[in-house]
Amino acid sequence: MSDKEIFLDIEKHLLSDEKPSVYLDELLKEGTLDKYPFSMIKDLQEVEQNPKFHPEGNVFIHTIMVVDEGAKNREKSNNKRTFMWSLLLHDIGKKPTTKIRKGRLTSYDHDIVGADMTRSFLTYFNEEESFIAEVTALVRWHMQSLFVTKNLKFQNISNMLEDVNINEIVLVSLSDRLGRGGLDDNEIKNTEIEVGRFKEKISNFYKNKQPEAKKS
Repeated sequence: MSDKEIFLDIEKHLLSDEKPSVYLDELLKEGTLDKYPFSMIKDLQEVEQNPKFHPEGNVFIHTIMVVDEGAKNREKSNNKRTFMWSLLLHDIGKKPTTKIRKGRLTSYDHDIVGADMTRSFLTYFNEEESFIAEVTALVRWHMQSLFVTKNLKFQNISNMLEDVNINEIVLVSLSDRLGRGGLDDNEIKNTEIEVGRFKEKISNFYKNKQPEAKKS
C-alpha cells in the first residue's frame, strides 16, 4: 500500500472500530509504522512514562488506550475525523521532549512540540489546511484540562478558545485522562468530575467574554 492508502486505512479503523487499538497494534508489530511519518507514532513505544500516573507503560500503549476511549465517545464529537486523529497524535511530542529531570520522567512542552509534529505529519498527506489546523489545535491544547483544574501557570484559556471548540477539547481531555491503566471506578468518577469542572470553567470564561466582544 502507498503511504496515503495506509493513512486512509488507519482513518477507516479510527472511525469505525470499537477498539481501534487492535488494528494499530497490528500495524506496529508488522512494521507498517516503521516508515516516516508513521514512525512518529511507532517511536512512542520507546518513550517510558512516570508509572505513578501511567502504570500502563510506554506512550504508545497510552495512546492506543486513549484512542479506544475516544471510540466510546466519537458520536458526541462535532467532527469525528478531527477528534480521532487528534487522539492518535496527541502525544507524539513526547518522543523529543521526554527527559529525566531530578530523578523523574518529564515531558515539558510536549503539547507545543507535538502540535508542530502533527502539522508535519498531516501535511505529508496533502490534507486540507482546515483539517490540519483543527487537529493541530486539539493537540496543542490537550493539556489544558490539567493546567486549568489545577490552576497551574501554564493555563491559557483565552488563547485556547480562539483555536478550539469547547465540546471537542473536553472530549479530547476526557479520553486522554481516562486512557490510562489501573483506574478503579472511584478514580474514573473523580476524573469525569474534574473534566466536568474544566468544561464549566472554560464555558463560563467564554460566556463572560461575549459582552466584551460585542462592544468591540
